[in-house]
Amino acid sequence: MNGTYAGMKVFAGNSNRALAEDIARILGMPLGNAVVTKFSDGEISVSLYETVRGCDCYIINSTNDPVNDNLMEICIMMDAMRRASAARITAVIPYYGYARQDRKAKPRDPITSKLVANILSVAGADRIITMDLHAAQIQGYFDIPVDHLHGQPILTEYYLEKNIPDLVVVSPDHGSVSRARAMAEPLDATLAIVDKRRPKANVSEVMNVIGEVAGKNVLLADDMIDTAGTICNAAGALKKIGAKTVYACCTHPVLSGPALQRIQDSAIDELVVLDTIALPPEKLLPKMKVLSVAPLLAESMRRIYACEPLSGLYEFHAAK
Repeated sequence: MNGTYAGMKVFAGNSNRALAEDIARILGMPLGNAVVTKFSDGEISVSLYETVRGCDCYIINSTNDPVNDNLMEICIMMDAMRRASAARITAVIPYYGYARQDRKAKPRDPITSKLVANILSVAGADRIITMDLHAAQIQGYFDIPVDHLHGQPILTEYYLEKNIPDLVVVSPDHGSVSRARAMAEPLDATLAIVDKRRPKANVSEVMNVIGEVAGKNVLLADDMIDTAGTICNAAGALKKIGAKTVYACCTHPVLSGPALQRIQDSAIDELVVLDTIALPPEKLLPKMKVLSVAPLLAESMRRIYACEPLSGLYEFHAAK
């Protein structure tokens, strides 16, 4: 292992081991020797096969499906490290589950994002690294440092290299306008918004498009794609009013339920996602492309370990 990181150890849960291996390779170190298994009744068992005493430990695990198992893996690994006298424990959660339950939308609703923040803190997290929270205010649910990284610069760089002419960046709903605007500026593209109304959870209905897209190439930008109803309905509406080509991108490819079939049958010509969530081969459609967040996460971890500011990292990517 590189002597520069002698006091740093990187461990992986089961949700996205490939990403963890890429991060460790960039840092020039092996993954920590830990095994996460289950007892026959479903209880999670963690075994650490190396010392972590006095070490700066990083646990990489997204809380995607199975959400609760992956969350418990992080918590139990942190508890094991805390009891083994780790100096600092950072939970690296590229995709933070329960982020959509960030407020009381109706009476007697839980605020589960806050509950998860409490659980992680009590389990032993000294710091959180995550990407593109569905609601940025979730950072405030923690009383420990949270480094909220963004996937938009990685996606923007990809589309800069593609050099798509007559490009319009489209927000698939009102909640993604700031994200779309942040992509449109460096791409020298105009901005449009899809006005959507959602009659119930995971069901979306496109109403109209605000902005000029006829005869243009359009890029739909969102933070996550779950059942793909929003993005596919938006793509169909854009095609109907004259868009030439429909590109789409997101940070988190949740892709649950009918998502894959909807994307395959949709007007989307290419979908670009990041690897915050591991996609098995059967979920990789021909029209999909996956970009890696490993360099960004590895650099953030290196800077945290070296006590260097992350502000320069944000400025570098913003300049892209």
